[in-house]
Amino acid sequence: MADPRPHLTECDPVWHQITTEAEAAVKDEPLLGGLVHSSILHHRSFETALAYRTSLKLASGEMPEQILREICDWAYKTDPEISRAARADIVAVYERDPACDRFILPLLFFKGFQSIQAHRIAHFLWREGRKDMARFFQMRSSEVFGVDIHPAAQIGKGIMIDHAHSIVIGETAVVGDNVSMLHSVTLGGTGKEEEDRHPKIGDGVLIGAGAKVLGNIKIGYCSRIAAGSVVLAEVPPCKTVAGVPARIVGEAGCDQPSVAMDQLLGVR
Repeated sequence: MADPRPHLTECDPVWHQITTEAEAAVKDEPLLGGLVHSSILHHRSFETALAYRTSLKLASGEMPEQILREICDWAYKTDPEISRAARADIVAVYERDPACDRFILPLLFFKGFQSIQAHRIAHFLWREGRKDMARFFQMRSSEVFGVDIHPAAQIGKGIMIDHAHSIVIGETAVVGDNVSMLHSVTLGGTGKEEEDRHPKIGDGVLIGAGAKVLGNIKIGYCSRIAAGSVVLAEVPPCKTVAGVPARIVGEAGCDQPSVAMDQLLGVR
């Protein structure tokens, strides 16, 4: 008698799309069959695939893959919000990055997505009081991906980090939902103060390549920070800032800058 229960992938559209694309990828490029099977098709859920991929990337002679995978599995089982955020992240990359035409690409190849997932585990560990293990995740993520995010930093869901090289996010930074940033962005402090010292990024903000946002300042929702800018003062919502130091140069230009990814400053 057929099992009347729906298949797991039918209850999870993101995972269903990933497995469908994975099966097609194996047919198109058989030499990658081992990678695709071990990373996706051998798993029953998005969570176990993420745990496998993250642990594989961060494993080293100092910490074997199996231990890291057990930690990741525990995190996903304990806090379902981690995997919900990961689903939002992968959808965000697919919708905003013109180089991403399949859901499997961030999971297999994009270090921006992979580094954010590693940070989500590190942040979970930090909140659980396992701060040294959280710092290990941070260290390995910095070594492997070139992305250095303090485990205490609070990162929302629906995050897209394009290219991701040389991203630095400090301990007391807060990044809202649906934020997009490009490579070489720094959310840093301005001195040796030990309290709340890093930026607070609102929902829907777009941060251009090489931008530096420094100090305990608020960046208003749906604003744009132009590439190469150095932001030292609060930015109101729905504005565009540019320059060194950055100043308001106009409106944000659209309702959702982080989704539109339009980085032109009034030039058409």
